Amino acid sequence: MAHDLELIQVGKTYPDGTVAVSDFDLKVEKGEFVAFLGPSGCGKSTTLRMIAGFEDITNGQILIQGRDVSTIPPEKRPTSMIFQNYALFPHMTVRQNIAFGLDIKGMAKAEKDSKVDRILDMFDLTEFADRRADRLSGGQRQRIALARGLVVEPEILLLDEPLGALDANLRRIIQNELKLLQRELGITFVFVTHAQSEALGLSDRVVVMSNGIVEQISHPKELYRRPASPFVAEFIGSNTIIKGTPQPGDATGLAQLNTPLGVIRGHGPADADMAVIPAEAFRITPAGAPGELRFDGTVTNKSLIGSVGHIRVRLADQREIEVETHADTDAAQALVPGAPITLGVDPVSVTLIHS
Repeated sequence: MAHDLELIQVGKTYPDGTVAVSDFDLKVEKGEFVAFLGPSGCGKSTTLRMIAGFEDITNGQILIQGRDVSTIPPEKRPTSMIFQNYALFPHMTVRQNIAFGLDIKGMAKAEKDSKVDRILDMFDLTEFADRRADRLSGGQRQRIALARGLVVEPEILLLDEPLGALDANLRRIIQNELKLLQRELGITFVFVTHAQSEALGLSDRVVVMSNGIVEQISHPKELYRRPASPFVAEFIGSNTIIKGTPQPGDATGLAQLNTPLGVIRGHGPADADMAVIPAEAFRITPAGAPGELRFDGTVTNKSLIGSVGHIRVRLADQREIEVETHADTDAAQALVPGAPITLGVDPVSVTLIHS
């Protein structure tokens, strides 16, 4: 069975020689929610626009349900795209905005009205149907944009940072609604964002990009726990990164790295030369448990945010690291700047990668 979306060596190079996207490979299953994540200028929005047909590809193929759409114009592709600014027509009513795509398709009025009425009800917009779009709130305009994208019943919905203009509280509300909607409809979503929380919280898989290159494609949990490159390790979460020299593996099958802070064991290839330790993997301990890695240092700062304690620690080699722990533990509450601290880490939580 063909994938809902397949990118085969897709690339984009501008006339001045700038490479925006390089040899992008991706296979997306039907009903999957995939997020493109990365800093500004990494190529994620360009890739989305190539899928939609708004940007020509320089090389490669774009397949939707097995059909090559690489040279097909946007209006002929079975996709809908939602932009960060929603791109609504301010002079039109909510109903007219939602019906716009159906008008372009030349759909008969009775069928069009039925589809629009149904999706107005789905998005709780019926009472606003005859109001102008520019007179509604940001959250309502976002729902209108989603309704307009979905009413044409696309095979794939493309979303280019659609929540970026919302305030934090409304953004969280819409995030929850978006995931529930995607599950209910079973439509494939491809979502561009620079916000880690959105990518990790909403998607089935995350594509991390940097400088037009795909760094890693993983399930959110795997991406967070097992970064595959230095860029991902630095970009996702809050990790301590320690360079060293590969050593023979231990009896448990874990790889080993000789570092200025001692031998560090973890999951990874035998020739890895970099250890990645998540901030939440550190455990405040007076003695350390058997088999744990041990790090001694000095507390330089502490802040408590809700139930999470953020502790800065200076290790023996003078590097400062971030440690996350439960704020209400006795060990966390007793710490003050200048206090000595011993940290334990289960080697299972450590990932060894190539620099």
